[in-house]
Amino acid sequence: MYKPALTAGAFFAALAVIFGAFGAHALKACVAADQLMVFDTGVRYQFYHSFALLAAGLAFSSFPGKNLKLATIFFIIGIILFCGSLYAMVILSISGINIGPAGIITPVGGLFFIAGWVLFLLAIINNKKSL
Repeated sequence: MYKPALTAGAFFAALAVIFGAFGAHALKACVAADQLMVFDTGVRYQFYHSFALLAAGLAFSSFPGKNLKLATIFFIIGIILFCGSLYAMVILSISGINIGPAGIITPVGGLFFIAGWVLFLLAIINNKKSL
């Protein structure tokens, strides 16, 4: 097992529950339905990648190496950039603030997610021991 991935996965999953409840209860009254969908996308992707972190932590026993450690880092950066930017866009819109060109952060976070999955795949493919 890889404790940093397991710890991050549990932490980000707990935060996803908190953000999901915040969106469903507090934001529902403050933002338009399309903005709520943006926020919900952040929550969903945070959950997906929290589970990816947990899977990486568990898979490390069978597929140890640099690729799973890097996948962990990339998933964390992806959560922060992709999900965090979606949360920021919606919350700042309540005050009438538009993040404008900073919105490029969202697809950069998505690229980190993709790279994390590729690294996860490489960890499996490049593993020399037979299961």
